[in-house]
Amino acid sequence: MASSAPAYFADFKIPVDLFISKKHPGLPRGNLLFADCSGNIMYGVNLGSPKHGRVLIDAAGKALITMRCSHSGSWQCFSGDGTGEDLIFKVERTLNTLARTEFNIFLGGENCQGSTDFKMKGCPFQRSCTIYKGNSIVAQTSLMYKLGKPFVGRCRFRLTIFPGFDDHPLVVALIVIFFNGRRLSI
Repeated sequence: MASSAPAYFADFKIPVDLFISKKHPGLPRGNLLFADCSGNIMYGVNLGSPKHGRVLIDAAGKALITMRCSHSGSWQCFSGDGTGEDLIFKVERTLNTLARTEFNIFLGGENCQGSTDFKMKGCPFQRSCTIYKGNSIVAQTSLMYKLGKPFVGRCRFRLTIFPGFDDHPLVVALIVIFFNGRRLSI
């Protein structure tokens, strides 16, 4: 007899959409949430202090990545709550104009220099950011469009993570770094 459970194919992959919000019941002011299409909270970001940085947490409240900004504008990201000083990746800004911002991302331990593992490019004002690995797009943000509205507000936007890249916390941390210091009136 056939099972009533749906069959999923291992090679069938679809993009994952996460919706970015600052307004959620019970959310402290200034913190960000990333929710799936059903409204379930997947990740959160505690802004913390400048010394301790921003902390990416999962739905259960477990610290995944701690992001610290240096005086030069580069970022160092550590695993967990950052107490172990286990460096995961480093982010360096290469271009910062009014209409365009670009970053290089280096994966690895203490010596994360050398070739760029990822590139992040976009325009924070338009809520557009694209993350590249080589010539392929890993993830991108886009505004939430509604049919019948001639003007689109910048207050709601989504993060789409494309198939083939399964490190979602890394992508979420990069998006938090990209929009750091920008007023997200969500």
